[in-house]
Amino acid sequence: PPPNETRRQQLHDMNAAADKMATGAFSEVVLAEEKRTQRLVAIKCIPKKALEGKENNIENEIAVLHRIKHPNIVSLEDIFESTSHLYLVMQLVSGGELFDRIVEKGFYTERDASQLIHQILDAVKYLHDMGIVHRDLKPENLLYYSMDEDSKIMISDFGLSKIEGSGSVMSTACGTPGYVAPEVLAQKPYSKAVDCWSIGVISYILLCGYPPFYDENDAKLFEQILKAEYEFDSPYWDDISDSAKDFICHLMEKEPSKRYTCDQALQHPWISGDTALDKNIHESVSAQIKKNFAKSKWKQAFNATAVWPPLTRAASKLVFILVELRGYCQVSGAKTITVKLL
Repeated sequence: PPPNETRRQQLHDMNAAADKMATGAFSEVVLAEEKRTQRLVAIKCIPKKALEGKENNIENEIAVLHRIKHPNIVSLEDIFESTSHLYLVMQLVSGGELFDRIVEKGFYTERDASQLIHQILDAVKYLHDMGIVHRDLKPENLLYYSMDEDSKIMISDFGLSKIEGSGSVMSTACGTPGYVAPEVLAQKPYSKAVDCWSIGVISYILLCGYPPFYDENDAKLFEQILKAEYEFDSPYWDDISDSAKDFICHLMEKEPSKRYTCDQALQHPWISGDTALDKNIHESVSAQIKKNFAKSKWKQAFNATAVWPPLTRAASKLVFILVELRGYCQVSGAKTITVKLL
């Protein structure tokens, strides 16, 4: 399509994403254009007051992002600051969250899930080869690059990531409860194998639409995870191949030393071969996703301004004086969106 039409579509996609974005956040994201290339980017404007006590987190995230460049990882393009704000210029990713796209599809198969996991494994293998552990892999951090039907998947949010050998043994209990490995909950020293466990959990959900571990009571949920107790329940798993189940079992292995690495997972026939089935499982999976992952954040009635006031007109003008100096300009007609910080 002509350049102007492509840009209009990108702007439309970004505004559509803005309409769905969570409220109750601490940083604002503005759509901007790199003047030299006319490339659209997302600029995260983080108030320094909101970073108080979290300086190490943002410094760590920036240190990690500076080291990595991979086609399936959201990249940090630039960084600058004013007296009041920190600005992260990020690659624009406008295709929406993983689950939303699956629900919107009319046709979805094991092979689709296998191709998604293949991309995630490629990116996480790259991180692990660089000595980086993500530590918070979950569907919410997996975004589509664009609204195109064949869009690639992107890994985002490196706020909890850790560079191995950077001064301390990893033993901090962090991550999102349903996706953390048993050794993290047991507060034992752990390794990059925790990411492989999370990929196993994500693979499980992609094939049935519900999590392998669930309980309203956190203590009982943690007990399930610590024991690695999960089932392939009928009827939801009746049409799923034995190869897919075998793949998941190798990743959701309680003992980290026996758990598949990314290299091993990439060699499994469900990923590298042709054992992933082509049967349409969309109806069952999408129904379960809607039931089990209803976005409570969309239902929140409070406004983001109750948590952190938006940029005033004067402050907003100042932001874009700074942004202009760095070679960017705000895109006319784009919404400013609020996003969860770290």
